[in-house]
Amino acid sequence: MRPLLGLILITFRELWARKIVLGLFIVSSLVLLAMAFALNLDVVEGSLAGIRLFGQEAAPEDMANEDGPPLTLDRVVVAVESVVAGVAYWIGILLALFASASLFPDLQSAGRVELLLSKPIGRVQALFGHVLGVWSAIGILTVYLMGGVWLIMSFKTGIWNPRFLLSLVLVVGMFAVMYAAVTLMGVWTESTALGLIVSYGLIFVSMVLAASEQISPTLGSIGQPVFWGLYHTLPNFTEVTQIVSTLAKGETVDSWYPFFSSLLFGAAAYGATGVWFARRDF
Repeated sequence: MRPLLGLILITFRELWARKIVLGLFIVSSLVLLAMAFALNLDVVEGSLAGIRLFGQEAAPEDMANEDGPPLTLDRVVVAVESVVAGVAYWIGILLALFASASLFPDLQSAGRVELLLSKPIGRVQALFGHVLGVWSAIGILTVYLMGGVWLIMSFKTGIWNPRFLLSLVLVVGMFAVMYAAVTLMGVWTESTALGLIVSYGLIFVSMVLAASEQISPTLGSIGQPVFWGLYHTLPNFTEVTQIVSTLAKGETVDSWYPFFSSLLFGAAAYGATGVWFARRDF
């Protein structure tokens, strides 16, 4: 157990030493400070009476569309939490992948991997400790930002949206899925650049796969099975965005399939990484 915890702590230190992770922490702190002090909601008997942002005041009727529903306290909370969830999902995961992509290739560098494997720890356990350390570090940052926003908005408004916290799980889960591609490329080529290219490429491909209902009918008898095979095999990163948004709004998710199918891809990629790492000649 101690060697595993040691690997997790080492991974924490390496991630913290990278300025991007420190930058994410600073940006998250600034967002929380802005939410706590710059955004003020005047609530009178449970209704929104006014909004003050960086000293600028506005009444709900001034911010509502003429043809749309009135701006209520619930809508403000949902809007703020949805924006935070979307930013954490897209920008947060992209930056987290960039910050952590070199960790696994560096772990396999000459001299370091031999020193690691000389310890009383198996190869699969070493891989698990590394991956768990990366997940935990990114998870802590995500909880810090999204959990902080949730608490601030809840205390300010008295509106508690627990479903928003489920979107936090999806952010960390989808990062873990995309990091699986990084580790698989890392054990194969020890290339940080290729790991990033593949993971970002999968995200780009998911944008195309998200338009499956529009694209599939235009394909031929050969193209359709290939397209749907990719749809069910590769991570559905873009479609999970809709689930994150739905949870942030406190609504019921129609289908969890994009998320669970992505988890299956991640599990398969980590399994392949473990087998390859265990058989490599270091």
